[in-house]
Amino acid sequence: MQLDITGHQIALTDALQQRVQDKMQKLKRHSDEITHMHVVLNIEKHNHQAEAKAHIPGAELFALAEADDMYAAIDLLSDKLDRQLLKHKEKNVARHNGSHSRSARHDI
Repeated sequence: MQLDITGHQIALTDALQQRVQDKMQKLKRHSDEITHMHVVLNIEKHNHQAEAKAHIPGAELFALAEADDMYAAIDLLSDKLDRQLLKHKEKNVARHNGSHSRSARHDI
């Protein structure tokens, strides 16, 4: 997975970059299909924002998290992306198993 980290109005310290890398690597436990991820850290007034766009085959996931602390925003972002990956994976498994592809007229 290629990971790009960008900071707007914030200095990207090694600690912040390491936190983002650690949290995004944990997403691999659900899906190793993530090809590219772009994370943007931003501060607007007293609001810390973390947003990410993840590219996976067949979809593009986006999440935005806001908190009073940048580390908390990164944690929230990771949780949101984790839930989205699980949902996407469950949909693909259901589609692959044909759970809703058959209609009533095919049962005749």
